[in-house]
Amino acid sequence: MKIPSSIWTLLIGIVLTLASFWYGQNHGLLPAAATDEAVLVDGLFNTMMVVSTGIFLLVEGILIYSAFKYRRRAGDNEDGPPVEGNVPLEILWTAIPAIIVFGISVYSFDVYNEIGGFDPHAIHEAPMNQQSMKMPGHGTALAATLRDTPGSSEPNLNQEKSDQAMQDPATAEVRNADQIPQLRNAPGVGSVAPTIGGSPEKAGKPAELRVNITGLQYAWIFTYPETGITTGEMHVPIGREVQINMTANDVIHAFWVPEFRLKQDAIPGRQSEIRFTPKKAGDYTLICAELCGPYHGAMRAPVVVETEEAFDKWMQEQLVASKEMLNQAVAVNPADLSPNDFLAPYTKDMGIQPEILHQVHH
Repeated sequence: MKIPSSIWTLLIGIVLTLASFWYGQNHGLLPAAATDEAVLVDGLFNTMMVVSTGIFLLVEGILIYSAFKYRRRAGDNEDGPPVEGNVPLEILWTAIPAIIVFGISVYSFDVYNEIGGFDPHAIHEAPMNQQSMKMPGHGTALAATLRDTPGSSEPNLNQEKSDQAMQDPATAEVRNADQIPQLRNAPGVGSVAPTIGGSPEKAGKPAELRVNITGLQYAWIFTYPETGITTGEMHVPIGREVQINMTANDVIHAFWVPEFRLKQDAIPGRQSEIRFTPKKAGDYTLICAELCGPYHGAMRAPVVVETEEAFDKWMQEQLVASKEMLNQAVAVNPADLSPNDFLAPYTKDMGIQPEILHQVHH
């Protein structure tokens, strides 16, 4: 019994559809989804994989079938039939890709909006100034030593005042971006870069946790403004929306954690934002995804997603360590010397003039 070609076409179409859907959902090309936003991005990626797999199998199947079916037989020396075209077929293979591209575009925009990426007014709402990247807290031992003096322009820091707000020295250059020669007259300096903010249901609401990040060749510095903790690794708790405020000290860097499915540029002289909600505990790696120099490949930092209890414990440990560091810094300068006097023995050996040291401090 000869099966009609229409039945064969239907059966082949069903097999291709099932194979495309199976592979599109089981390709295993992506790492574990560690944030709520990653689920949305994975849905878009899987949809594109389904469509791509179907088109690939269809096109390659037709090519293989045609190469076998219409191959030249032995003894056949005649020319092929003069086929000039097929208008319905040409319309079909033009309309179907157009519909697919339009559908994926609409789906992509919906995902981008759901993760908080579409906010045309964000660039005008929060202009960056010298206070925008201020990070209160304890800071580093050297910063505490420099500021724990009568001649410093910052408030005095001692054991009793160690919890007062102070600026993070790692971002001082960025906060004063208008003083950087190569950025002083650059367009856009002092503005907010396009951001990935809160999702539509969380728009206008503050995030549950804020982390300020500074990228510089070739490291990432994390500061928690609520506590003033400054560290070289980022810890975030499961289930709490995290807002990342980032900038760069020198060149363009890019915040990218593959498991988060989000990427955002860190731009000198600008403040960009990215929000996400962690959902899967684990140790991940923050990778700079923007070529930033010869050691770009080594610009990585650990990111730890943990339970709320583990996060609180880590925060307490960092606070204790920060206070101990501050106490050590204060003890280094028992005579309450000014920054110039305190560093004079070291700067003299290195040939640094007092005027330069004064400019660096201020």
